[in-house]
Amino acid sequence: MSWERQGGLREAIAQLAAQIMYGEDVKQYFTAKRLAAKRLLGRQGARGLRYRPTDLPSNGEIKAALLELVEDIEGDDRTRRLFAMRVVALEAMEALPRFLPRLIGSVATGHVRSGSDVDLHVFAEDHREVTAHVRALGWVHEVQHVSIVKHGKPQEFVHVLVPDVFPVELTVYAPRELGHRPRSSTDGKPIERVSPPALRARIAHEHPELWARYLETGALPDLDEDELG
Repeated sequence: MSWERQGGLREAIAQLAAQIMYGEDVKQYFTAKRLAAKRLLGRQGARGLRYRPTDLPSNGEIKAALLELVEDIEGDDRTRRLFAMRVVALEAMEALPRFLPRLIGSVATGHVRSGSDVDLHVFAEDHREVTAHVRALGWVHEVQHVSIVKHGKPQEFVHVLVPDVFPVELTVYAPRELGHRPRSSTDGKPIERVSPPALRARIAHEHPELWARYLETGALPDLDEDELG
């Protein structure tokens, strides 16, 4: 089998899972790794073989492979898109101050790729306060109610989806949840939540030239349709 010469089945699954997530817009590591394992074994003429749980890479291994793939394919385009996405996030957050918005996900960490969106956590006792405010701002939006089972208990989350230069997704939490950060599906650690002042400082530090140009002109860098996802 070719994977025996290329670092083993586990690494081969991680590489293929990264390609699936990048090229097929699969967002869940769980789904990508199982698709990759099935495709890899089938493609190698090994349909009778079964992978073991230990053959499956961790989410962190797939993430590392995905980031390497993105860097190879997108190069400098990714840096310009990251800057533009952070500015979109900052502008959205500054329009929602009463809901204590926090940026999470790939735009916060810098690990964006084509198809990434802007993920914000907002905090309100009633999600209708958020939708009323968004409506008053004149933002086109869609409300989604998502039910999941977490820690054995059913929970409902409300998402407000706002199309922009990049899609913006607001997830509504109760104010008491501000001090309780969810854990990342990648490494199990509490996710990073970035406040508007912290994001502004991060943009100025990590994108000084683009930020100075934006402050002077108010324009984002030119992004072609592929970069906009």
